[in-house]
Amino acid sequence: MTRKDLQELAALRLKEAGLLLAGGCPSGAYYLAGYAAECAIKACIAKQTEKHDFPDKKKANDSWVHDLSLLIQVAGLKDTLRETMIQHPEFNARWQVVQEWNEKSRYQNSTQAAAEKLLDALKHPRHGVIQWLELHW
Repeated sequence: MTRKDLQELAALRLKEAGLLLAGGCPSGAYYLAGYAAECAIKACIAKQTEKHDFPDKKKANDSWVHDLSLLIQVAGLKDTLRETMIQHPEFNARWQVVQEWNEKSRYQNSTQAAAEKLLDALKHPRHGVIQWLELHW
Protein backbone atom coordinates (compact mmCIF):
# COMPACT_ATOMS: atom_id res chain seq x y z
CA MET A 1 0.00 0.00 0.00
CA THR A 2 1.41 3.37 -0.99
CA ARG A 3 1.19 6.76 0.67
CA LYS A 4 -1.21 7.86 -2.08
CA ASP A 5 -3.38 4.80 -1.41
CA LEU A 6 -3.53 5.71 2.28
CA GLN A 7 -4.38 9.34 1.48
CA GLU A 8 -7.19 8.25 -0.82
CA LEU A 9 -8.43 5.72 1.71
CA ALA A 10 -8.51 8.39 4.43
CA ALA A 11 -10.65 10.62 2.21
CA LEU A 12 -12.92 7.72 1.25
CA ARG A 13 -13.44 6.58 4.86
CA LEU A 14 -14.24 10.15 5.87
CA LYS A 15 -16.78 10.46 3.05
CA GLU A 16 -18.33 7.10 3.96
CA ALA A 17 -18.54 8.14 7.60
CA GLY A 18 -20.41 11.29 6.59
CA LEU A 19 -22.85 9.29 4.50
CA LEU A 20 -23.47 6.82 7.33
CA LEU A 21 -24.04 9.66 9.76
CA ALA A 22 -26.50 11.35 7.40
CA GLY A 23 -28.23 8.00 6.96
CA GLY A 24 -28.82 7.56 10.68
CA CYS A 25 -26.03 5.04 11.28
CA PRO A 26 -23.86 6.76 13.89
CA SER A 27 -22.01 3.65 15.06
CA GLY A 28 -20.69 2.89 11.59
CA ALA A 29 -19.93 6.57 11.04
CA TYR A 30 -17.91 6.75 14.25
CA TYR A 31 -16.00 3.59 13.43
CA LEU A 32 -15.10 4.61 9.87
CA ALA A 33 -14.22 8.17 10.87
CA GLY A 34 -11.58 6.78 13.21
CA TYR A 35 -10.15 4.70 10.41
CA ALA A 36 -9.90 7.85 8.30
CA ALA A 37 -7.63 9.30 10.99
CA GLU A 38 -5.62 6.09 11.15
CA CYS A 39 -5.10 6.02 7.38
CA ALA A 40 -4.06 9.68 7.37
CA ILE A 41 -1.46 9.08 10.08
CA LYS A 42 -0.19 6.01 8.26
CA ALA A 43 0.21 8.18 5.13
CA CYS A 44 2.49 10.38 7.24
CA ILE A 45 4.51 7.30 8.18
CA ALA A 46 4.68 6.19 4.54
CA LYS A 47 6.08 9.60 3.57
CA GLN A 48 9.20 8.75 5.58
CA THR A 49 9.85 5.56 3.60
CA GLU A 50 12.45 5.84 0.87
CA LYS A 51 12.31 3.60 -2.17
CA HIS A 52 14.60 0.61 -1.81
CA ASP A 53 15.25 1.26 1.90
CA PHE A 54 15.15 -1.78 4.12
CA PRO A 55 12.54 -0.96 6.78
CA ASP A 56 13.37 -0.71 10.45
CA LYS A 57 11.63 -3.75 11.99
CA LYS A 58 10.34 -1.99 15.11
CA LYS A 59 9.00 0.94 13.09
CA ALA A 60 7.34 -1.43 10.63
CA ASN A 61 5.75 -3.48 13.43
CA ASP A 62 4.61 -0.36 15.29
CA SER A 63 2.95 0.89 12.10
CA TRP A 64 0.61 -2.11 12.02
CA VAL A 65 -1.47 -1.01 15.00
CA HIS A 66 -4.71 0.90 15.44
CA ASP A 67 -3.50 3.09 18.33
CA LEU A 68 -3.59 6.67 17.04
CA SER A 69 -1.24 8.03 19.73
CA LEU A 70 1.35 5.35 19.00
CA LEU A 71 1.01 5.97 15.26
CA ILE A 72 1.64 9.70 15.86
CA GLN A 73 4.89 8.73 17.58
CA VAL A 74 5.91 6.37 14.77
CA ALA A 75 5.18 9.15 12.27
CA GLY A 76 7.56 11.43 14.18
CA LEU A 77 4.77 13.93 14.83
CA LYS A 78 4.60 13.81 18.63
CA ASP A 79 6.49 17.07 19.22
CA THR A 80 4.77 18.87 16.35
CA LEU A 81 1.39 17.71 17.64
CA ARG A 82 2.21 18.95 21.14
CA GLU A 83 3.27 22.37 19.80
CA THR A 84 0.14 22.67 17.68
CA MET A 85 -2.05 21.73 20.66
CA ILE A 86 -0.41 24.44 22.79
CA GLN A 87 -0.66 27.09 20.08
CA HIS A 88 -4.22 26.23 19.04
CA PRO A 89 -6.60 25.27 21.85
CA GLU A 90 -9.37 24.63 19.31
CA PHE A 91 -7.20 22.03 17.61
CA ASN A 92 -6.23 20.57 20.99
CA ALA A 93 -9.90 20.03 21.87
CA ARG A 94 -10.48 18.28 18.56
CA TRP A 95 -7.40 16.06 18.91
CA GLN A 96 -8.66 14.98 22.34
CA VAL A 97 -11.87 13.77 20.69
CA VAL A 98 -10.01 11.95 17.91
CA GLN A 99 -7.54 10.19 20.17
CA GLU A 100 -10.41 8.62 22.13
CA TRP A 101 -11.25 6.49 19.07
CA ASN A 102 -9.99 2.93 19.00
CA GLU A 103 -10.57 -0.16 16.89
CA LYS A 104 -12.86 -1.65 19.54
CA SER A 105 -15.49 0.91 18.55
CA ARG A 106 -16.61 -1.57 15.92
CA TYR A 107 -18.15 -3.56 18.75
CA GLN A 108 -19.78 -0.59 20.44
CA ASN A 109 -22.83 1.50 19.77
CA SER A 110 -22.10 5.17 19.25
CA THR A 111 -24.57 7.99 19.57
CA GLN A 112 -25.34 10.49 16.86
CA ALA A 113 -23.74 13.18 19.03
CA ALA A 114 -20.50 11.20 19.46
CA ALA A 115 -20.22 10.52 15.74
CA GLU A 116 -20.97 14.16 14.89
CA LYS A 117 -18.33 15.30 17.39
CA LEU A 118 -15.70 12.96 15.91
CA LEU A 119 -16.48 13.99 12.34
CA ASP A 120 -16.29 17.66 13.30
CA ALA A 121 -12.95 17.05 15.03
CA LEU A 122 -11.61 15.47 11.87
CA LYS A 123 -13.19 17.72 9.22
CA HIS A 124 -13.33 21.16 10.85
CA PRO A 125 -12.23 23.59 8.13
CA ARG A 126 -9.82 25.51 10.34
CA HIS A 127 -8.81 23.25 13.22
CA GLY A 128 -9.55 19.77 11.89
CA VAL A 129 -7.21 16.90 12.57
CA ILE A 130 -7.30 15.65 8.97
CA GLN A 131 -6.36 19.11 7.72
CA TRP A 132 -3.39 19.10 10.11
CA LEU A 133 -2.31 15.62 9.05
CA GLU A 134 -2.45 16.64 5.40
CA LEU A 135 0.31 19.14 6.16
CA HIS A 136 2.56 16.23 7.10
CA TRP A 137 1.69 13.53 4.60
